[in-house]
Amino acid sequence: MPIILPVKGVSPLIPEDCFIAPNATIVGDVVMGAQCSVWFHAVIRGDVNRIRMGNKVNVQDGACIHCTYQKSGTEIGNNVSIGHHAIVHGCTVEDDVLIGMGAIVMDRARIGKGSIIAAGAVVLEDTDVAPGSIYAGVPARKVKNISPELLSGEIERIANNYVLYSSWFQEAPSKKA
Repeated sequence: MPIILPVKGVSPLIPEDCFIAPNATIVGDVVMGAQCSVWFHAVIRGDVNRIRMGNKVNVQDGACIHCTYQKSGTEIGNNVSIGHHAIVHGCTVEDDVLIGMGAIVMDRARIGKGSIIAAGAVVLEDTDVAPGSIYAGVPARKVKNISPELLSGEIERIANNYVLYSSWFQEAPSKKA
């Protein structure tokens, strides 16, 4: 059973069509959009500030979304994939973004629409990632622009796949004899 807890009287708001893995944790001021999924061992902590998530956001296994007390909430747009063991902290992630496995996005960074943060990249505080670009490295730097094929072939495909994967975990109604 997932851990879903209020903090200071504020409970997470999770639509019924979202999939929350049995060992995921979601606490505090978290508002999720439709068709989101939070996978195994993922943590979304809206305990010290707010977290807002659009539609079709997938938070993959072991990822962490958090924010900074009295400074930076976290805003995540639509069709966003947050890869396994990534950390998204006190920042803004616009629509149609892929945050790669093990990447870290720090406070007050802005990840522009249609961008990819490569696996293992570290996006430093206050970094403004240009829309439609790929950032990689430590610290993360722009390596190239995203082609339309990569936008639809990877970013959209992964977001849609996670909606499909979520459906595999929906329990069929039991038939009692």
